[in-house]
Amino acid sequence: MKEEKSNNKIHKAEKETVRAMFNDIAPKYDFLNHFLSGGIDILWRKKVRKLLSKNNPKVILDVATGTGDLAIELLNLHPKKIYGIDIAVEMLDIGKEKIKNKGINNIELTEGDAENIKFDDNFFDAITVAFGVRNFETLNKGLREMYRVLKPGGTVAVLEFSKPKAFPIKQIYNFYFKHILPIMGKAVSKSSAAYTYLPTSVQGFAEDKAFLNELEKAGFKSVKQKRLTMGISTLYSGTK
Repeated sequence: MKEEKSNNKIHKAEKETVRAMFNDIAPKYDFLNHFLSGGIDILWRKKVRKLLSKNNPKVILDVATGTGDLAIELLNLHPKKIYGIDIAVEMLDIGKEKIKNKGINNIELTEGDAENIKFDDNFFDAITVAFGVRNFETLNKGLREMYRVLKPGGTVAVLEFSKPKAFPIKQIYNFYFKHILPIMGKAVSKSSAAYTYLPTSVQGFAEDKAFLNELEKAGFKSVKQKRLTMGISTLYSGTK
């Protein structure tokens, strides 16, 4: 029992570190996302939208929504409502400002934890996460919560960084991720932690079959993946 309480304290400390880190870089987050990816992140979000378009979802949850870029992209599906949740309130504040400036009235961004989603069972037609699952305190708990609030027949779409395998992309990617990205990220955001954390978290993430297994353990069926841009990111999906 003492060991379990100790682990909970460690996990809580890790979550608070992640929250503080993303709040810290919030003002420069959108710029760095587009700049450091060469704008490819915009195309990746379009892939998520295309995947969901087959089912015409009307109520969507975007987990770890950040500044709301994916939620805004998903408006092209013409849903009735999109909810975005994130633990970093300063990221959400920037997202809310973007939504206000665009005159959008059917996206609602609120503070929320992926591992304790404040919605009823079987509420959403689709659930998305872009570059957020590797930050979950407990991966299985977060995926199970997403499964719980997804309607039967609904789709989950998870966009996440992955590690290229082919030469020489693998070597170029590793050098950029480990040496160039942290320097550029720190120079712009003034945060040394965030862009050192990024490559470390990607290296530690269970990708490919390992993540598909995690989706299945959470209850999802028909799980599949599609590697994007030479394996730099991967789009995972499943149904309830």
